[in-house]
Amino acid sequence: MNSKSKIRRYDLDWLRVLAIFSVFIYHTTRFFNSEYWIVKNPTSNFIMDILETVMANWTIALIFVISGASLYFALGKGTVREFIKDKILRLVVPMVSMGMVCFGVIQIYLDRLTHAEYDGTFLDFIPQYFQPSNFSWTGVHLWYLGMLFLFSIVFLPILLLLKNNPGRTIMERLGDLLSSRWKIYLLALPTVLCLVLTDGASFLGNTDWGGGSILSHATFFLSGFLIISHKGLQTNIQRHRKQSLYLLVILFFIIFSFFMIFGESSTGKLINTVGRALWGFWSWSWVLAILGYGMEHLQFNKRFRSYANEAVLPFYILHHPVLLLVGYFVVQWSLPIVLKFILIDIFSFAIIMILYEFIVRRFKPLRFLFGMKLLTRSIQSNTQEVQVINM
Repeated sequence: MNSKSKIRRYDLDWLRVLAIFSVFIYHTTRFFNSEYWIVKNPTSNFIMDILETVMANWTIALIFVISGASLYFALGKGTVREFIKDKILRLVVPMVSMGMVCFGVIQIYLDRLTHAEYDGTFLDFIPQYFQPSNFSWTGVHLWYLGMLFLFSIVFLPILLLLKNNPGRTIMERLGDLLSSRWKIYLLALPTVLCLVLTDGASFLGNTDWGGGSILSHATFFLSGFLIISHKGLQTNIQRHRKQSLYLLVILFFIIFSFFMIFGESSTGKLINTVGRALWGFWSWSWVLAILGYGMEHLQFNKRFRSYANEAVLPFYILHHPVLLLVGYFVVQWSLPIVLKFILIDIFSFAIIMILYEFIVRRFKPLRFLFGMKLLTRSIQSNTQEVQVINM
């Protein structure tokens, strides 16, 4: 793994910040849609169902594409041993310490409390949380960190082979193929196949992981690695950004009509297969449109970018428990749903940023537990900055 100098991809930084903030908004919709969640508003809203469905289709998919792209750069920064160590520190440590232990107990307590499965105090619940029936082995919302760690380690030998000769020839030829006109949409085929060829009730085919399955998320992750490795492919994505935008709008109305006719929980095999295929193509139309516009308009540096990029992982870790705590009280108020939505977001965002700026960011032990670098480095010039946040 030879270290090579690289130009910083500012568009990936901005898109990473956009994606994580979008997850924040997505989770706010879940207070008010009709699906089960940890804390719910007394009444649901159909608009929130639509908004939640739309955001679930692309947010996590985009994050995995960015993660795969970031991994491409990370593989050239040191040895394999250093790479694995970095992934343990940045992904496993926060998932276990902050997800499974610290914030997991708060969120599971709220879940049991609001669904009338427990009526005791929080302090009384703490010992019960560590029972198998209550303990969150995925760190609640931090399952993404565990899945990203799994992908990074499992695919490491293959990705190392593809980045270096002779495997790089394979990547170049595949990139050349996808660089031709409309062939970028062939990127959707592995995702669609993973969705339609697996049983939605199985472990690998279950789409409860942020709107996708383990296998479909893996296709986005690997595709991000491929996309960032090939300039021609990136140019093609950028060139077809408007077409991707038009496609996602068309697919929205097709999918909306499809589920209005057949229902989201239909048991028909053919209907489910078609629905999962449409979902996969729709996800990719979103991702390609966002990537295309990002490559076109986000190739710039601002001081805020460096600050926001460092804050991404702590913000992601904090946003879920803070949203739930704030929402637990706000949903009990006699206010319109729109106002509740706005208040939950404003209060939660303010609390998260205060916790990050004045507590997490400033203390080395917390920086370690939140997966941050222990020592901050000054921002270098645009062409020399090589630090990559691998999320």
